[in-house]
Amino acid sequence: MQVVGHFINGEIVTDTQRVQDVYNPATGAVSRQVALASKATVEEAIAAAQAAFPAWRNTPPQKRAKVMFRFKQLLEDNADKICAALTNEHGKVLDDANGELIRGIEVVEYACGAPTLLKGEHSKNVGPAIDSWSEFQPLGVVAGITPFNFPAMVPMWMFPMAIACGNTFVLKPSERDPSAPLLIGQLLKEAGLPDGVFNIVNGDKVAVDTILEDTRVQAVSFVGSTPIAEYIYATGTKNGKRVQALGGAKNHAIIMPDADMDNAVNALMGAAYGSCGERCMAISVAVCVGDAAADELVAKLKPQVEALKVGSGTDVSNEMGPLITAAAQQRVRTLVTQGVEQGAQLVVDGRELVVKGHEDGFFVGGCLFDKVTKDMVVYQEEIFGPVLCVVRVDTMQEAMKLIDDHEFGNGTCLFTRDGEAARYFTDNIKVGMVGINVPLPVPVAYHSFGGWKRSLFGDLGAHGPDAIRFYTRRKTVTQRWPSSGVRDGKQFAFPS
Repeated sequence: MQVVGHFINGEIVTDTQRVQDVYNPATGAVSRQVALASKATVEEAIAAAQAAFPAWRNTPPQKRAKVMFRFKQLLEDNADKICAALTNEHGKVLDDANGELIRGIEVVEYACGAPTLLKGEHSKNVGPAIDSWSEFQPLGVVAGITPFNFPAMVPMWMFPMAIACGNTFVLKPSERDPSAPLLIGQLLKEAGLPDGVFNIVNGDKVAVDTILEDTRVQAVSFVGSTPIAEYIYATGTKNGKRVQALGGAKNHAIIMPDADMDNAVNALMGAAYGSCGERCMAISVAVCVGDAAADELVAKLKPQVEALKVGSGTDVSNEMGPLITAAAQQRVRTLVTQGVEQGAQLVVDGRELVVKGHEDGFFVGGCLFDKVTKDMVVYQEEIFGPVLCVVRVDTMQEAMKLIDDHEFGNGTCLFTRDGEAARYFTDNIKVGMVGINVPLPVPVAYHSFGGWKRSLFGDLGAHGPDAIRFYTRRKTVTQRWPSSGVRDGKQFAFPS
């Protein structure tokens, strides 16, 4: 059986001491295996990155940008191959896989602007014949630890910006769907990136802890669940690293009585059930202001959720694919059952969906709850599955308090025709990414992505301007070149 290896110093390396099965979620069958890196293998990747850093650091930003331009073209040329890998190992439908890749490519496009993005600041004559300037210098070896749900896009939130800034990179992608990152790493080499600048190690906690403990690694970026994000942040910072750790979410959409209900329903269908709900920006709670709005929303959602076409992601007519693993499938089913037991009204039940011809696949149909309350587990936990909960409140203030009181603060949105309500909401809601009549307010590549509260540990988000700040250190230089005859005595004070 094929074993997916690592990518170290420009070569495929297979460490077969420990392997793990990789599944096709649509069939439930093992499609290949992935090598789980030993501590020594991870250290080999870090050493390769460390050795490549001096030359890459001193490569002019314009030349780094040229690599990114070629890389972008190669990603587009090989999109079908990458998207097939995403669908076969993650399960998402091909359209969704293509959308993921496009959003990743947008960050590569932003990284192509490295020469402009890395310009410093200069002040002449801050004192007599004294000039001062600041510049952005790379950190060294940096690492990314990324989740299964976006195996192409989330790594590309990280390494294009890190590399464009002059760092070298070690990626630890999810071991559940490792093929797409490996393809992307090989395309980077083809684009002209020197060996060792970008490395991939597949693995589990052994690989993660080696990255967090190795003193050669200067910074770590992470996307995943909140408990692991908190662990990454605490362990990495304890070991002197700069860390950005993006965690979980429970994203609410407020539906106002004046909302365009058809638009809200269409938006929620994509935001709640797209990618089988396996998105940190998925809308999993619809908070309806007033019973009339709730009744109308549920009445319009019910037939659409029931009609969702669920099946293999390779069938372009399907709207939703399977969950990533059998364990994820069982977890979603269990949480839905707990919701029923706690008194929520299950309007659409997708727990027992069986897809003909794919009976062993990890499928769960769309589920829709009404009359959910904040004390229920389906409200409190991030389900990470195709489940939408409708909560009923009397006022917008009550809806906002629900959102503000929740431990997560990743994304939220408001559906309304009222500009005053929208302005008040955007000004006052305690969430990092906000949409108005936009259900998935994911920032474009030249803005930064990141939530509030327990959805982000660290001060800086992903991509955009925050990426420049995260992957560089500011150095300020104050310089004087006195002319002959001006050296007329010692000076013991600060220049002034």
